[in-house]
Amino acid sequence: MNALCSWLVAHGTSCAELAGSLILVVNVYLVTRENIWNWPVAVVGSAFYLVVFGGAGLYSDMGLQVVYIVLSLYGWYHWLHGGANRTELPVTRTRGREALWLLLAGALGWFALYNITRRIPGAALPLLDGLLVATSLVAQWMMTRKLLESWAVWIVVDVVYIGTFWYKHLLVTAALYLIFLLLSVLGHIEWKRSYDRTLPASS
Repeated sequence: MNALCSWLVAHGTSCAELAGSLILVVNVYLVTRENIWNWPVAVVGSAFYLVVFGGAGLYSDMGLQVVYIVLSLYGWYHWLHGGANRTELPVTRTRGREALWLLLAGALGWFALYNITRRIPGAALPLLDGLLVATSLVAQWMMTRKLLESWAVWIVVDVVYIGTFWYKHLLVTAALYLIFLLLSVLGHIEWKRSYDRTLPASS
């Protein structure tokens, strides 16, 4: 194991990045299937990426992992009990007013994160990093609520993250986000089918 980790470090990555990547691929796949076990898997993957992003100077993304852990615990509970009469939560669509609040929250989060991280020595790409983190938080919140449009937000975020991590030479993570991009497309398709199955019962 030590030899593998040393080889990974010599080639610009680490055991933590590789392990976190593999765990989060499993996590996102489970989300596409609406599998409740995606949430504990997400907690473990986020813990690995706390280490990865801290080492890369991406402090907004490091802090994001802490919030992801909290949101994963919330999502775990809400998926089980967030439906009618505390039943399992179904996939729904984002309403207009809700979308406006989410947009406002994302903009305020971006402003706050940028103004915090740009003052931290060694912070990399604070403007873009803050935007991606704020948008990711919005998407993750939407996912805890099983909002179909969360996948569209993730698709945009994943595309930008691929370029960002490639630029920062986090090549394993860039490849991870390419896989996330493909899984986000799959997730949208699967959740749309799930949503459509609920329409006759609600009409």
